[in-house]
Amino acid sequence: MAQEIFGMCVLTLGGSAGCMLFALNAGRKRRLLDDTPVSKALGVFVGEVELEGVCVRRDPFTSYLAESPCVLYSWSICEHWRRARQETYTDDKGRTRTRTVIDTGSDVVASGGETGGFYLQDETGYVWVEPEGADLETNRLFDRDVERDDPLYYGKGPDGSVEGSTGERSFTEHGLAVGTPLFVRGRASERKDIVAAQIKHEAKADMFIITPRKEKDVSEGKATAYILWNLFGAVFAAGFGTVITAAQVRNPAPLGLFIGLGLYLVALGGGWVWMVFNSIVGLRNRVRQAQSLIDVQLKRRADLIPPLVACVQGFRAHEASVQTLVAALRAQAAGGRPAAVAPMLVAVAEQYPDLQAQASFDELRKNLVETEDRIALARAYYNNIATFYNTRLERVPDRYVAGILNMEPEALFQAEGFERQAQKLVF
Repeated sequence: MAQEIFGMCVLTLGGSAGCMLFALNAGRKRRLLDDTPVSKALGVFVGEVELEGVCVRRDPFTSYLAESPCVLYSWSICEHWRRARQETYTDDKGRTRTRTVIDTGSDVVASGGETGGFYLQDETGYVWVEPEGADLETNRLFDRDVERDDPLYYGKGPDGSVEGSTGERSFTEHGLAVGTPLFVRGRASERKDIVAAQIKHEAKADMFIITPRKEKDVSEGKATAYILWNLFGAVFAAGFGTVITAAQVRNPAPLGLFIGLGLYLVALGGGWVWMVFNSIVGLRNRVRQAQSLIDVQLKRRADLIPPLVACVQGFRAHEASVQTLVAALRAQAAGGRPAAVAPMLVAVAEQYPDLQAQASFDELRKNLVETEDRIALARAYYNNIATFYNTRLERVPDRYVAGILNMEPEALFQAEGFERQAQKLVF
């Protein structure tokens, strides 16, 4: 009897603890989703990132069943069967009898698919995504049940049939068609082949999700999981309380129920504080990383300016307008307050068509304009994530957890003068 009680205690306590851990993990992931702003493709930097866009490939796959262009797909063909077998049983008088039993089911008779990396595109550019290792959700591209006289039956399916075939097959295909809107959440890193960002599976990434659903839907799914796992955990905890009071109390149900639920709520409270504290610390670190990304882009711009100065100065060394532009570029390179020089660069390029035609000047101009856009996106990303962080510090009950380390709000970036807009060159 004691061993049975011990076994039940271990089972219910382990089940309650496991459910609580799953609940806290779902809650942690929901907070990560809610506390990370959606980035633009051009503004993707190294670190945790969320993106929205459409999936594209330069050489899309053609799906086997739907025959539509896809970035990835998988298909299967199931053949249904009905089989008779003899079963021996004992009747109510103890006599051995034999009867015929009809079993039904289906077997996969063919399957396949193709997958590979793809680009996620938005209005600012592209980001390479490697789906391997992701929590991947796809759309249903094809779903048909056909009989043997349908051309699809043997046209796409294999010849022959399984034992006891009913002459029915189910053709199913899932995938992501080119142009499907996606939400991607993962860790961005630098590509090895070119200077660009990519999103792929990394062991240190908090989450790697690729789904046609919206971010809000994914977050709500995590919230639902948090509630359900806690309900299951509470049931196990109630069972644990009932078991440990069974030997001491004649009617253990009410008392054990309250003891189990009380212990669960205490443990959940401690786990919740741990989860919230770590999430706020992680959010603060991402705010600081976002601030450093602005400096990275400013350094990139400063590195681009000297060759642009040399190109422009060498082509029109004595023109006053060019000298004005050169002086402005040098001022930025020297570390003064950043000021947009795109309008002057446009004027010079329009005034001297030969300069505009130079490959080196054109490449430098494009890089400089792209860098200006990256700086604007980096500043916007910083302001967004800093706002999320500041909101957490003011929200009850998060503010009390943040008070453990006396966390202070982060100041938002304030633009002045020509810094208010990212300047673009149009030729």
